[in-house]
Amino acid sequence: MREIAATWMRGGTSKCWVFRRDDLQVPDLSVDEVLLRIYGSPDHRQVDGVGGGTSTTSKAVILAPSSAVGVDVEYTFAQVGIEEAKVDWGSNCGNCSAVVASFAIREGWVPTDEPETAVRVLNTNTSQLIVQRVPTPGGVLDETASETIPGVPFPGAPVRMGFVDPAGRSTGRLFPTGRTQDVLSDAVGGVTVTLVDAGAPVVAVNASDFGVRGNEDIAELDLVPGLLARLDAVRREAGVLMGLAESSDAVAGAVPKLALVSTPSSQGVEGDDLTVRMLSMGRFHPAVPVTGSVALTLAADASGTVVHDLVPAVRPTTGLRLGTPAGCVGTFVEERDGVPVVGVVRTYRRLAHGSVVLPDPPLLPSASA
Repeated sequence: MREIAATWMRGGTSKCWVFRRDDLQVPDLSVDEVLLRIYGSPDHRQVDGVGGGTSTTSKAVILAPSSAVGVDVEYTFAQVGIEEAKVDWGSNCGNCSAVVASFAIREGWVPTDEPETAVRVLNTNTSQLIVQRVPTPGGVLDETASETIPGVPFPGAPVRMGFVDPAGRSTGRLFPTGRTQDVLSDAVGGVTVTLVDAGAPVVAVNASDFGVRGNEDIAELDLVPGLLARLDAVRREAGVLMGLAESSDAVAGAVPKLALVSTPSSQGVEGDDLTVRMLSMGRFHPAVPVTGSVALTLAADASGTVVHDLVPAVRPTTGLRLGTPAGCVGTFVEERDGVPVVGVVRTYRRLAHGSVVLPDPPLLPSASA
C-alpha cells in the first residue's frame, strides 16, 4: 500500500481531489491506473474509492510549479470514469480550475502581493492560460467564505478567473468548421448546430429542435423519452465534424460539451440573456461548466450562430447572463495586453487534507463485482 498526499476541495459547482504531479508517479503504474484505483472505478458507486459516483465529483486536479515564462503553475485536469476504466484527459474543467491559485499559494509556489495576487495558470489539457486573482490582504491568502454562486448552497472564497485569448485552443479555430452554423445528418435529425471552441469545444443546439422548452428542471429533462440518447448522438457527430475524433464511437465523453439553449422568459438588464441546459458526461449539469460559459459568451457575439439568434438584440458587451438550473451565471469580457479575456467569478473551499491510500494490485474489480 502507498499513501499519496491529497487535498479535497470544492471548486465552483464541482468537487475534486488535488494532487502534486510528482506524488502520482508510482513505479510500474500509469497515472491512469493510479487514479482509477484511488477513485474506485469502474463501479457506478465508486464504493471502494474516493470518487463521488457523479461526473461533478469524479475529478482530479494535478499541479506543479512552472518554469515557463509567463506561467506560475501547470495544471492538468482528469475526468475519472465511473463505470468505465478510463480517464479522460481531453478537456479542462473550469469549475475545478478555481482551486489552483489558492493551492499554489499555500504550497509556496507563488509569492503573494497586496491586496490581491494574480496567479498565471497554464491548463496543459488545452494549452489555455488562465489568470486567477485571489484576495491576499497584507500578503496573506484570505480564504474567508465571503461570496455565493448559483449551484452551491454555502458561500466560499472568491476567485476571479480570466481565460486569456480562449478561442480555438482545442481545434485551432473559434468555429472549427469555419462556419457559424452547420446542419447535421438525417441520422441525428438533421438539426442545425453551432460548433464553437473557446474554453472547451461546445455544440450549441436550439432546445425547440428537440421538442422541449429548454427551461425545464434537469430532472424533468431526464425523463423525456430518448432525449439524452439523441443529444449524445448529435454531440458525437458534431465531435467528428470538429475534428476531435475520426468516428462517432471514438468521441470522448467529456468533449465536446453540448448546450441546449433557448430564449429566456425574462430578458433585459435585470433578466438573463440566454437559458442554458448543458450536458456533462452524458447527464445534465446542475448549473453550467465554466468552460462552456466561455464558449457561449463568444458564440453570442458572433452573428449567425444559434446562440446569437436567441440573445437580446441590445445587451451589455461586457459579458453574458446565463440562466441555468441553479440560477444566473454571469461571465465577463475584457482585454489584457491587447487580447480578449473571458471569464467568471467562482468560489472554492478546502474540504479536507491528508492522504489517499493506493492499495496493492489487483487494480481491476473482481469478477463478482
